[in-house]
Amino acid sequence: MGPTCRGLARLALAGAVLLGLAGGASARDYREPDESTLDRHGHYRSHDGSEVHRPAKTRDGAKPAGARAKCRDDTWSFSHTRRGTCSGHGGVAHWEG
Repeated sequence: MGPTCRGLARLALAGAVLLGLAGGASARDYREPDESTLDRHGHYRSHDGSEVHRPAKTRDGAKPAGARAKCRDDTWSFSHTRRGTCSGHGGVAHWEG
């Protein structure tokens, strides 16, 4: 492989890495909770424009799928961003993962 080919290969690799990083930073997996395990239902529009399940408690007290934070009033938040998470629920008690 000549110098030009090696340079193009490096450039292609750098582009693939950058695309992978950009995709990973913006694409997050948000799981909807199982409605049958929750005491409340409904959604709200987040600051980022996405639709998010309202904070809720689980019937068995376990962490529900998709929970991002536990609020101080013992509800679980499914927020997609940190901004405003658990507002109206005493704030964030702790963040998940």
